[in-house]
Amino acid sequence: MNLDDFSDLIERPDGGVRRDAEERRERLLVPPGSLGRLDELGEWLSAAQQSVPVKPVDRPRVVLFAGDHGVAELDVSGRAAGSAHELVRAVLDGSSPVAVLARRFSVPVRVVDAGLDCDPELLPEAVVRHRVRRGSGRIDVEDALTAEEAERAVRLGMRIADEEADSGTDLVVLGDLSVGGTTAASTLIAALCGTDASVVTGRGGAGIDDLAWMRKCAAIRDALRRARPVLGDQVELLAAVGGADLAATTGFLLQSAVRRMPVVLDGVVSAACALVAQRAAFRAPDWWLAGQVSGEPAQAKALDRMALTPLLDHGLTVGEGSGALLALPLVQAAAALAAELPERAGETEDVEGGEAGDAAEPGEAAEDAAEAGSTA
Repeated sequence: MNLDDFSDLIERPDGGVRRDAEERRERLLVPPGSLGRLDELGEWLSAAQQSVPVKPVDRPRVVLFAGDHGVAELDVSGRAAGSAHELVRAVLDGSSPVAVLARRFSVPVRVVDAGLDCDPELLPEAVVRHRVRRGSGRIDVEDALTAEEAERAVRLGMRIADEEADSGTDLVVLGDLSVGGTTAASTLIAALCGTDASVVTGRGGAGIDDLAWMRKCAAIRDALRRARPVLGDQVELLAAVGGADLAATTGFLLQSAVRRMPVVLDGVVSAACALVAQRAAFRAPDWWLAGQVSGEPAQAKALDRMALTPLLDHGLTVGEGSGALLALPLVQAAAALAAELPERAGETEDVEGGEAGDAAEPGEAAEDAAEAGSTA
């Protein structure tokens, strides 16, 4: 499997449609620029949907990939090793932050077990039936996955993306349910950005003390020694220092871009997978939004590399897709404003009557701006 093949399959959101959306924005009663970033979001959605005016985002979905990481045995996480199934159970029972928010926003949640370390009987069949393996290896001393498992995990993510696109999902809020996942994610980001372990090591969603932080930093340092020799192959990299859930998330992001399905990223885990996906297909980040600032230094480095600016910064560190889900109403508001605000009197008639010769100038300016930066 060669993820570089995705480079030929992924196109950017339609630039011509985006220019049309920008020109329409110039004709609205509300002055240009007065809606701030909501204008950019509305135009980005128009380009992604190939529709002017933009259509409402009325079929979003939360997708959470779950897995345990062997490196958690080193006490680098605020949660016990092998306990990610408890996070999954909280989501299914409706008692986790992302479940509460999803219920409030009427957004369905899908949990995919890519590599949980628990008996399958503890969770519903619909969750565990996709499992690639039970837990991922301890990346400081061994591979997270075999090459065959890494490919299976990537293809699992691709299959989930196809299922969502085929079912009519028009935007995905992407998150993870993992223990030890931030250590693997930080390793991937450090390897791809060419930086040291101490630069990317954070304290995770559950929070860790200084001693645990030092253990985590040492684990990432050791894992980096194993990651650098395989940087030329994304699947090998995911097998060496990723994990089943991270490999599946990477496949999901790439196939979502192929299917022209926008995705809102959550924290450092989804950012790491996005960075791996960008390495394979440089146009893919044009289909993603960064939902929130997680406080993880590795996330900030990855988003900077992909030129993605988070929509929110509320100090949220809980993870699980919660921050990205909080950004969803902002995206929906941008779509509603772009579609429903009225145009100035006379502008529509001039355009329909073919008398809008002077209106070409704003469109040319918008074209220049769109060429300068193709993401929201």
